[in-house]
Amino acid sequence: AVQLVESGGGSVQAGGSLRLSCVVSGDTQTHNFVAWFRQAPGKEREGVAAIQTAVGWTGYSGSVEDRFSQDKTKNTVYLRMSSLKPENTDMYYCAYGRVHRYYDARTNPREYNNWGQGAQVTVSS
Repeated sequence: AVQLVESGGGSVQAGGSLRLSCVVSGDTQTHNFVAWFRQAPGKEREGVAAIQTAVGWTGYSGSVEDRFSQDKTKNTVYLRMSSLKPENTDMYYCAYGRVHRYYDARTNPREYNNWGQGAQVTVSS
């Protein structure tokens, strides 16, 4: 089994920065992916970013690729969000799993069976 515990998030003004953390523990393997999804009430989860540390690959949605970054320590993945905009406001979830295509790793929440509890990000104008 795999467990994910998220922390970080909060409220900032537009232009500010936040960092989300996702601690991954349990039966993990380096070739699997950690991804970040956002979700608004009543809407489907939308992919934001993903990382596969085995080959040093990272992927981002087009709307955040110049403002968000990821890095990883032994068992924690970080999503660093800068130049935040009000439209980045949402609940953010990290996910872990084995995904066969890089595109799906970043975009498809149905590829993942393991999820963090979520962290609220609120950006005010």
